Amino acid sequence: MAAAIACAVAAALLVLCPAWASAAAAVGEGRRLHTLFSVECGDYFDWQAVGLLHSLRKAGQPGGVTRLLSCAEGQLPSYRGLRIGHTLQVPSFSRHPRTGDWYPAINKPAGVVHWLKNSPEADNVDWVVILDADQIVRGPIIPWELGAEKGKPLAAYYGYLKGCDNILAQLHTAHPEFCDKVGGILAMHIDDLRALAPLWLSKTEEVRQDKSHWSTNITGDIYGMGWISEMYGYAFGAAEVGLRHKINDDIMIYPGYTPRPGIEPLILHYGLAFNVGNWSFSKLEHHDDGIVYDCNRLFPPPPFPREVEMMEPDPNVKRGLFLSIECINTLNEGLLLHHASVGCPKAQWSKYLSFLKSRRFSELTKPKYWTGEIVESTMIQHVALSKANRENPKIHTLFSTECSSYFDWQTVGLMHSFRLSRQPGNITRLLSCTDEDLKNYKGHDLAPTHYVPSMNRHPLTGDWYPAINKPAAVLHWLNHVQTDAEFIVILDADMIMRGPITPWEYDAKLGHPVSTPYEYLVGCDNILAKIHTRNPSACEKVGGVIIMHIEDLRRFAMLWLHKSEEVRADKAHYATNITGDIYASGWISEMYGYSFAAAEINLRHIIRKDIMIYPGYVPLPGAKYKVFHYGLRFGVGNWSFDKADWRNADVVNTCWAKFPEPPDPSTIMQEDLEARERDLLSIECGRALNKALYLHHKRRNCPRLDTIHSTSSNKVERIVRESSRSRNRGKSESMDSAREKTVERVAATIPPVHKSRRLARSSRMWIIAVWALSIIVFLLVISIFFTDRRRSASRSRVSRSMKAHV
Repeated sequence: MAAAIACAVAAALLVLCPAWASAAAAVGEGRRLHTLFSVECGDYFDWQAVGLLHSLRKAGQPGGVTRLLSCAEGQLPSYRGLRIGHTLQVPSFSRHPRTGDWYPAINKPAGVVHWLKNSPEADNVDWVVILDADQIVRGPIIPWELGAEKGKPLAAYYGYLKGCDNILAQLHTAHPEFCDKVGGILAMHIDDLRALAPLWLSKTEEVRQDKSHWSTNITGDIYGMGWISEMYGYAFGAAEVGLRHKINDDIMIYPGYTPRPGIEPLILHYGLAFNVGNWSFSKLEHHDDGIVYDCNRLFPPPPFPREVEMMEPDPNVKRGLFLSIECINTLNEGLLLHHASVGCPKAQWSKYLSFLKSRRFSELTKPKYWTGEIVESTMIQHVALSKANRENPKIHTLFSTECSSYFDWQTVGLMHSFRLSRQPGNITRLLSCTDEDLKNYKGHDLAPTHYVPSMNRHPLTGDWYPAINKPAAVLHWLNHVQTDAEFIVILDADMIMRGPITPWEYDAKLGHPVSTPYEYLVGCDNILAKIHTRNPSACEKVGGVIIMHIEDLRRFAMLWLHKSEEVRADKAHYATNITGDIYASGWISEMYGYSFAAAEINLRHIIRKDIMIYPGYVPLPGAKYKVFHYGLRFGVGNWSFDKADWRNADVVNTCWAKFPEPPDPSTIMQEDLEARERDLLSIECGRALNKALYLHHKRRNCPRLDTIHSTSSNKVERIVRESSRSRNRGKSESMDSAREKTVERVAATIPPVHKSRRLARSSRMWIIAVWALSIIVFLLVISIFFTDRRRSASRSRVSRSMKAHV
């Protein structure tokens, strides 16, 4: 009886305390568990390690945890983080010893191989969980409870690894049919890891060297730089040894994404920038941040839960926001505890600090336990995923630019926003350049690119009209690129994305593209449409954002180009009262080319006013705009922005150059709610451009010369404002020549930054020289003085001696 009661009590405790149950299960026969993650020597990985280790302890992860620390010999003497967690030092593989290739991501498989060969832990483990450093764990990750089996590891879904479906897999594995698109979290039996690890490393090297297949359309890497070679190394290595994964698309989520209803993700992977309201976080902004070693300093606190509660009415979207703030709050909690553990003084009280120590926060972040279904068969899981993927058609996004600094900074802004927007599918920049331009062009790495011959100067008429490059480039892409996308989204370079633009949200379909209204295209209502299309009644005033079925685009693209040429050649109808073009110069001929071509084949648009807004315009009530189109000057108070002022300023290749900072949103206090919303959107657009430039400069490893470059940037801004005022006063210079002079002055302003440093150093040298000379002169005078004294004293003694003898 007593034994039965004891068993009942034990069972009840296990039900009430899932963490105890998991821990108890983890020490069972054949269930010894170990967790690994890979880092490098540096502040960037140190704060990530502190956050991950803290979250693992908080989640109750059973078994040991080892940090695989890859350091070059020259880094170790100055490295401060050797005491962060249980660590195995691993030789750095960042610079390949044979090829010289710089690829730090290869340290992950190299570190795992080193651990297997050199660590006693590897001989006393049955199961291994491999994580990334930039993750927060919310609950115990126990492989067998999540469905992993020997020969069938568990992993998260990485759908963008399109190389599993094409020539890349066929080249790099004998079993391309086994290639699984997985990553993020790997949970597998130790025997599987022993078989896989050497191939994971060798396949990573192999893919990294295959530069001819780095392009975005083959790999899915938006940079087209081979950066995800390690992920393919894993996928191809696993295929080679016949591992078939249990793929889980819910166990891990990127903060900023919304989880499926009823799902509690166990891992927050903050590899991408994310925001909650006006607050945002990007790990790249803290690349050189020594926050681990600055006592009681934390990352900027996110909104409090009660503030998030009021932000979003949709309960599931709200859950996504709560996950975002939980991620950074847990990271900050880990930093706070780390600072205390190394002897930092007690932090000063603050509302945020009080929240992190509160029972409320403890309740919100208590360990979560996986309640989703366990898929028994890899095949079933693959079928489920493929069905889910077929629910929505594939999308590809295009935008057109030219080889110039003007389009380069726009590209940086659009690409940054594309990455944040969660836009499905890939993106391609259609880059129109002459052969001569390409020789000197520096911006090849700014976006996945399809190169197009420039049509700026028409080959037949000699007409200078760069806008025609847009339809010409789309046609060139269709004729030269194979795509499996069902819908194409076409944007302009001077846009910032705020969210995904999808055909299913706006009901685009074959024969019915989606676009935004361009009411100033008055030529649809008059003689212009009657001259240039046989179906003027179908002419629609649209543009800006286009969502079109690929088959419609194939029929339409050639007409778009031809109609643009036709309208451009019709100079007799350039007048403003006919076209709506305020310059009456035929500049919007390409827009009419689009409308007339669409009318010609009777494409009828779904026109949506809630997709795109020009900053400076009053938003529609309740509209959730997906795109800022900053084609016109806009401003808030004394601050303003006009893209035309920056036509030739090279802010992309000038370290830390940026645009004038918009006001702080907290200063916008208008009682007029419409004006307040308008100004907040304008500020958001301006800040997005500057943030994109900041991250771009950081990726290019610009030196830390913030103060100097800030001064330079302010000078550039002042010059641009002066140029703008001179144009507004109606000086005789043309728009283009004024801009050229502006840029000459801007270009002349930036180099003196380095000149000023040389002058400063020169001045310091002169000061040091003067001081040194002064000291030498002083010592010389003193020496002469004391020499004279000694001579006088000597003469005096001689005189006294002579007198004595006398």
